[in-house]
Amino acid sequence: MAQVVNVEKHAPSKPKLSSKEKKSSKTPPLFRKENYIIMIIGIVIVAVGYILLSGGKAPSADVYSDAIFNTRRMVVAPTLILVGLITGIFAIMYHPKQKDVQKTEETAE
Repeated sequence: MAQVVNVEKHAPSKPKLSSKEKKSSKTPPLFRKENYIIMIIGIVIVAVGYILLSGGKAPSADVYSDAIFNTRRMVVAPTLILVGLITGIFAIMYHPKQKDVQKTEETAE
């Protein structure tokens, strides 16, 4: 007959960190203030592009209006939307250089 072997795997327990060690082991935030500012600028640019894209309603359904083919709706608005999306991508990818805290402390002494 086959014998059933029960093997228990225990993960090594993590050492408990004191409050000072927890504070020092924090990772820096993924996005910083600059990233959020650039992202908000990109959102505003996209919103302005969509606002410029709207409009051009004809006075009645029977009357044809060339207002939908003007330069603002065909060139400017799509360009602004594209620039806003690129700005948003840049905001996500942008990683500002961190100031070396140790070097500034040494020079202060």
